[in-house]
Amino acid sequence: MSGAAASGAANWAAALQSLSLFAADPIGLGGISLRAGAGPVRDRWLKILYDSLPPEMPLRRVPLNAGDDRLLGGLDLAATLQAGRLIEQKGLLSEANGGVIVLAMAERIELGAAARLRSVFDEGVVTLQRDGLSRVLPARFAMVALDEGADVDERPPASLLDRMAFLVDLTNVSLRDIDFDDWTGTESLKARRDAVAEERAPPVVIHAGNQAETDKAVETLCNVAAALGVDSIRAPLYALRAARVAAAQDGRTEVDQDDLSLAVALVYGPRATRLPQQQQPEEAPPEPEPPPEDQQEPPPPDDDDDKDKIPDLPLEDIVLEAALATLPPDLLSQLASMSGRGQVRMPGRVGQAKMSLKRGRPIGTRQGEPKGGARLHLLETLKAAAPWQTLRRHAREHKSERFEVRRDDFRIIRFRQRIGTTTVFAVDASGSAAMNRLGEAKGAVELLLADCYVRRDQVALIAFRGLGAQLLLPPTSSLVRAKRSLAGLPGGGPTPLAAGIEAATALAESIRRGGRTPVITLLTDARANIGRDGLGGRPKAEAEALESARALRALGIATLLVDTSPRPNPFARTLAAEMNARYVPLPYANANALTNAVRSAAGV
Repeated sequence: MSGAAASGAANWAAALQSLSLFAADPIGLGGISLRAGAGPVRDRWLKILYDSLPPEMPLRRVPLNAGDDRLLGGLDLAATLQAGRLIEQKGLLSEANGGVIVLAMAERIELGAAARLRSVFDEGVVTLQRDGLSRVLPARFAMVALDEGADVDERPPASLLDRMAFLVDLTNVSLRDIDFDDWTGTESLKARRDAVAEERAPPVVIHAGNQAETDKAVETLCNVAAALGVDSIRAPLYALRAARVAAAQDGRTEVDQDDLSLAVALVYGPRATRLPQQQQPEEAPPEPEPPPEDQQEPPPPDDDDDKDKIPDLPLEDIVLEAALATLPPDLLSQLASMSGRGQVRMPGRVGQAKMSLKRGRPIGTRQGEPKGGARLHLLETLKAAAPWQTLRRHAREHKSERFEVRRDDFRIIRFRQRIGTTTVFAVDASGSAAMNRLGEAKGAVELLLADCYVRRDQVALIAFRGLGAQLLLPPTSSLVRAKRSLAGLPGGGPTPLAAGIEAATALAESIRRGGRTPVITLLTDARANIGRDGLGGRPKAEAEALESARALRALGIATLLVDTSPRPNPFARTLAAEMNARYVPLPYANANALTNAVRSAAGV
């Protein structure tokens, strides 16, 4: 079996172990994150999970763009009108009380929605204060987060992952790694469900164990967490819970080192950020001086009993070694290669916000007619019409009891919509730039391109050299195309700085007219030496560059100027001031500084 196949099979086995523990105690273990693309492998794992849960346990799927009325609950308008009193409608979270919610595309959940979900999860209740309702509904549930992120930085919010015991990754698992005989074989799906139900009855009883053993287990788990660089305070609690579930499934009331090792491998393994430090061997004690010749040597001690003795090791060392042996084969090499790198950051906001009547997140209502794609808010419309019913009834010739709604009562829903960002990279590929830091500038652009991909931005690439500027890559979301265009960028020739600024400005204006937010990132050494007319001369070229910079400033487009000179160029700083751009000298800017500068310029 190849290394990749062995790794895939090991990951699948670990995923089933996590599933088994989670299905026995979903709420106690908080949740499980499943990182895998949509496909037969994920479907098989989810089918096994659903079949392992009790049939009576509530199971609710939460769509990505579920509004607060569906997530938390609100007014049931039809029931309210029929009953003549306020009737609340439960949300998905309160409907899942005592069960499990499944978060679709959890890596794309908005931070606001994640915060509301986290609050309900921590408190165990939904506090409903809206639409004239005031209710407190129980909502204790476990979470299953479906993570379809394609990039290492594209993950669900850390605040949600911290509340889940298990982080399962099936990205390298294929169908050939799955042993279908364990779950299907010749049995029908219903027969398998019945078998699972039989195994689950009577339900697993999780014992706390005696206090001394519990304290020892907690100390061991905390020490192992520190050794592996797991800084979550919830992780040791979930690991202890998982160990108790494993012991209960084995019919035991006390947790042993095998249970702790399994819990550490499943809970700490995906969270580990470093390898445990190897202890240095102690120096051998000096040999004793030889006894005098006239002194008889004492007979050698009888060490037959010592031969079979196994040296006592601390429990945490045993658990740590056993856990390392059960971790996926490629995890240790990944941790070794990641040493020294920063923590994974979460993607920020995508672009600016604009008001919309068609799509986005609901933020309220306003008076208006439901036309041109605008959506009528029926409840607010009825609320606006209700105070006028007595006057309207008296004004009618026939004193009927019908509820009258007029055009002035219409209330339409207002949405806040995030519009995407397009980052325009204008790269100086002139001879002076090539001589100085064009290679490093390309590397910086690649780092920024990766960050744009995480934020789901589009990118465009302009190069200026010789007599003008050239659009190498129109706005695109393809990181591969952008890197390919950047890699083939040659260097040489004069520096038409004004032409480069004007080309970036024109493209940014076009992007803005298309409904997206443009951000310009200009990488240059600012040594302009050729004008718009193709004639050389530094004073004229610099004057034209300043003129183009002032025109860019008038448009109010967010801009970042990265100075690629060997040492900061005063004219580059002046140019940045004229275009109201943030100035970052590349000699003193590392990857994080450049990335943060672009994110700041983009308002994210």
